[in-house]
Amino acid sequence: MEIFQLIGIAFVTAVAALLLKETKPELAFAVTVAGGIILLLFVFDVLRDNLAIFGEIADATGIDSSLVKILLKMVGIGYLVEFSAGILNDFGQNSTADKLILGGKVVILVLAIPILRSVLSLVLQLLRLI
Repeated sequence: MEIFQLIGIAFVTAVAALLLKETKPELAFAVTVAGGIILLLFVFDVLRDNLAIFGEIADATGIDSSLVKILLKMVGIGYLVEFSAGILNDFGQNSTADKLILGGKVVILVLAIPILRSVLSLVLQLLRLI
């Protein structure tokens, strides 16, 4: 199972960073970032293998596939921003991390506009039928 591999990578990274923290703190941070990137790449690999299901769901429900892509982008942006903000917090850059989170929320809000338009269009169509 992938989750055990993810947990293993995370624990190895954490232990290595803790062992290096006292002797070489700059190397400990590099190990933490490298481990995080490895985790992220692993997650992307797992996700890539399973993205086809979203296309199948869109086809089965009649939802426009571009809306499904937008939803996946929004979720991806949320995860990337959270991951990046965590790294910035590790750097001690809490203020920058907060600004990154705000920026991510704004980008997600802008991406949601086509979905909002689609929902409003559907509501108007339903109202016309009544």
